[in-house]
Amino acid sequence: MNIGVLGLGSVFSGPYASLITKLEQEGRVRLTAGYDPDPAKRSVAAERFGMDTSYSAPAELFDDVDIVLVLTSMNQHGSLARAALEAGKHVLVEKPMSTSLEEARALLDTAAEAPGLLVCAPHIVLSPTYQEMHRRVSAGEIGDLHLARARYGWSGPWWGRWFYESGGGALFDLGVYNLTSLCGFFGPVRRVTAMVGTAVPKREVNGELVPSRADDNAHIVLDFGQARFASIATGFTMQQYRSPAIELYGATGVLQLLGDDWAPNGFEQWSNDRGSWELVGERAPHWPWTDGLRHLVDSIESGTPTITRPEHAYHALEVMLAAKQSSAEGRVVDVTSPFPLLTYNTPTPNPSHPTHDPRTS
Repeated sequence: MNIGVLGLGSVFSGPYASLITKLEQEGRVRLTAGYDPDPAKRSVAAERFGMDTSYSAPAELFDDVDIVLVLTSMNQHGSLARAALEAGKHVLVEKPMSTSLEEARALLDTAAEAPGLLVCAPHIVLSPTYQEMHRRVSAGEIGDLHLARARYGWSGPWWGRWFYESGGGALFDLGVYNLTSLCGFFGPVRRVTAMVGTAVPKREVNGELVPSRADDNAHIVLDFGQARFASIATGFTMQQYRSPAIELYGATGVLQLLGDDWAPNGFEQWSNDRGSWELVGERAPHWPWTDGLRHLVDSIESGTPTITRPEHAYHALEVMLAAKQSSAEGRVVDVTSPFPLLTYNTPTPNPSHPTHDPRTS
């Protein structure tokens, strides 16, 4: 399968390019095409990866590829992913799937009818550590979930103005990780209360001070129904931390994911019956947060459904937009979108059906 990339910046040239190289070495994909509005990025990508970057518009590369990666700035995600699906391609779109709920709904509707598969970042539910924690929660090892706490943040990007412009912000860039993780454990959010704001009015980007027009600091409280609650602290306002990324408090025990949920470092579990903590070391220290691409290729080859569902990404977007609304209006905001609960499977490659759509199974 030929891969085309929209957006040839640092997200592509480092993490995704590394995974694509591994998949190429396995004989599963070829990196053949790329587009970026920046001529310098196009030139570097063409020289480094031997890909065709001569296209003058994103849609021009659709005819030459089977899989499209949408790695652009956030405001472009929804429209480009939808155009690629309408062209019959398999699509991976970085987070968030869109910055508009209306555009995300259109993307979701297109994905339901399109022949290609849609995989939306973040891909954290694919990590072996997350999967093992999910298995233990589903098996009732810590009892019914009652409370959770999550955090992810850092001091903020210095290489792209769009992080701090309208449509950017810490919620879309960072909070989406914890939110995706928690919803994977608890299911859909029912109500949101939040404080979202801009703590640092100006940021240095590429040596220039630019005004911050997007959120950089947030605290969100989630109501999953049945008196099950969780909170998320996130922002471009955290210099360092030494605490679990995810804390799950159940009726008979506790699970804590160490490291970050996009870069886990094992977990620890408290059991009332045992009366002690169990430390489980990281089982896949080199697991890449770009793993959704490998999973997309697996699903295309094997004809099995994807574990990561676009509806999950849509729900996360609705919650983030509801958090912003809650903060602006000073009230609780309801969330209505559903998504299918996580179901893990082990794809077995089936070369005789490389383009089979698993959603028709």
